[in-house]
Amino acid sequence: MKYCIGEFSSILGITRDTLRLYEKHDIVKPIKDHHNKYRYFNDLDARDLLMSRWYRSMQIPLHDVAGLMKSSSLETITEKIGESIEQLEEEIQRSTMLLNKLEELNQEIHSIEGSLYQCKITEVPGLYRFKQTNRNDLLKNEGLENIVNSLMEQLPFTFYCFRIGMDQMLMEGADSFDYSWGLTLSEDDLPKLKVEISDHLEYIAPSTCVSAVITSPCGEYLSKEYLQFMLDYLDEHQYTISGDVVGKLILTENNDGNKRSYLQVNIPICQGADAEK
Repeated sequence: MKYCIGEFSSILGITRDTLRLYEKHDIVKPIKDHHNKYRYFNDLDARDLLMSRWYRSMQIPLHDVAGLMKSSSLETITEKIGESIEQLEEEIQRSTMLLNKLEELNQEIHSIEGSLYQCKITEVPGLYRFKQTNRNDLLKNEGLENIVNSLMEQLPFTFYCFRIGMDQMLMEGADSFDYSWGLTLSEDDLPKLKVEISDHLEYIAPSTCVSAVITSPCGEYLSKEYLQFMLDYLDEHQYTISGDVVGKLILTENNDGNKRSYLQVNIPICQGADAEK
């Protein structure tokens, strides 16, 4: 029997647009009536369409489905199903990683108020960072757009990280710092994300740090005033600064136009005999 597109789509439970798409890929080939200009499908078209929809249900790309419908062997079919399995495994792994990251971020945000201006000792992993600012002013990294794009594609695993040189922290009488911001990835996340390390990424070695969460009004420069309570904590516990200070933007809050950022600050430390080396 032959069926017009409306009747055929209704019988098979698919839209006319889907039928036209499959026709465009030569999966179904309706016969055109030159008298009334209508296209008619037959019963074998239904079989081909259902088989192609079966392939698509396995998330095999439509252009590959079209190839299978034109010419395929058992070996070719199992190869395409295998490729779909690999793709799904990667998606499941990525989704699992994303779920874990979201739970981590949610927990971090929930604990912000209780950790504000409270110093604690933490182990900060190694970081790979792409420098993008001088203080708050963006740098023109011409020719390095691919690096920025690749890091942006890794959100929310990438984060915005600031870096203050150790010499800035030790400088007497300096109220403001020279510092920079940049997109950053934790060394711990690299194996899971399969990111290639570029020579343009600076490496910040893992360290034991005094860490705290602070707030900073958006647009203001970072200054020693914001970190003085941490420096007092270091003096009280006889810790010595052993490297550049790094931190990250946790989030920015906007209450009726009043914007402020929550920043995690990490000051690398050593103590006692280690400080003398």
